[in-house]
Amino acid sequence: MAREAVIIVEDLVKRYGDIEAVKKVSFKVFKGEIYGLLGPNGAGKTTIFKIIAGISNPTSGRVLIFGSDPRDYRVRSKIGYCPQENITYSDLTGYENLMFYLRLYNIGGGEARRRAEHLLKMVGLWDYRSMRVRKYSGGMKSRLNIAITLAGDPDILILDEPTVGLDPNIRREIWDMINSLKEAGKTILLATHYMEEAEVLCDRVGIIDSGKIIDEGTPDELKKRVGLKSILYISAVKNIGEIYNVLADLIGSDKVFREDNIIRLYLDEPYKESPKILEEIFNRGYSIESFKISPPTLEDVFIKYTGRRLE
Repeated sequence: MAREAVIIVEDLVKRYGDIEAVKKVSFKVFKGEIYGLLGPNGAGKTTIFKIIAGISNPTSGRVLIFGSDPRDYRVRSKIGYCPQENITYSDLTGYENLMFYLRLYNIGGGEARRRAEHLLKMVGLWDYRSMRVRKYSGGMKSRLNIAITLAGDPDILILDEPTVGLDPNIRREIWDMINSLKEAGKTILLATHYMEEAEVLCDRVGIIDSGKIIDEGTPDELKKRVGLKSILYISAVKNIGEIYNVLADLIGSDKVFREDNIIRLYLDEPYKESPKILEEIFNRGYSIESFKISPPTLEDVFIKYTGRRLE
C-alpha cells in the first residue's frame, strides 16, 4: 500500500538578489514519519522551513501540504511551526503565554484552560505554570515553544533546530518529547546540524549543504550508499600533517580526512587493516596519542560528500 505524502517539495528555489539560498530542492514527507534536514548552519534549512510553513514565498518551484499551497489559510491551521528563535513573552508566565496563543486560534473559555493544562503537563511545565518565562531555563523555554506550536493541534510539526544550544541531558528530554509526538500521530519535519539527533529521531534524512540536497534516505541507507563500513580514528599531537601524508599515500587520499589533531580513515576491513596502518606509523618514527575503531555516523556521510565536518 502506497504511503501518503503529506508534504511535497518540488524544485524549490529561493533567491535573495544574486544569492541563491535554495537550489532546486525536492523531497517528500510521509504521514506519521520524522523527516530530518541535516546540514550545517547556513545550508538553507530555515529558508526551506519558512516556505513550507507559508511564511515566505519561493522564487520558483512549489510546496504542497495535503495537496494545497501552505499559504492557504485552511492549510496553515494544520501546520505548527516552531522557529529557532524564542516565541515566548518573558514578562508573562508559562500559562499566560499558552493562553495568549490559544486565543490567537480562537480557542477560549474552558476549552482553552483544559488545553493549556494538557499541553503544559505534556511538556513537563505544569508545576512551573505560574513562573514568569524570564526565569525559565533554556530547556524550559524550548519545551514551552513546542507546547505553543501544538496549541492549534496541528497535524504537521515543523521544528527548526529545537535543541540548539541545550546541554546533552536537556536535549535528550526534547528528543523523548518529539518521539512521543510521533507516537501520537504527528508528522514531523526537523532541521538539525546534530548528527546524533538525526540518527536517533529521524526515519529518513535529507543531507543538505549550500542550498542543495546531496542525498536522502534512512540513516542506514545513507551510510551504505557511500560505502562506509568502519572508521579508524587516530589522534596525535605532533607531526599530524606528516602522519596524514603517510596515510594518504598508503591507503588513498579519498579515504583519509584530517580534523585538527585527529585523522579519520575509512576502512573496509578495520581489524585487518588497522595493525598494518599503525605499524607503518611507528616504523616511520612517529608517535600517536590514541586510536579507536567506530561504526560510521551521518557526520561521516557528510564528510565523505563534502570533505568537511558538520558545524
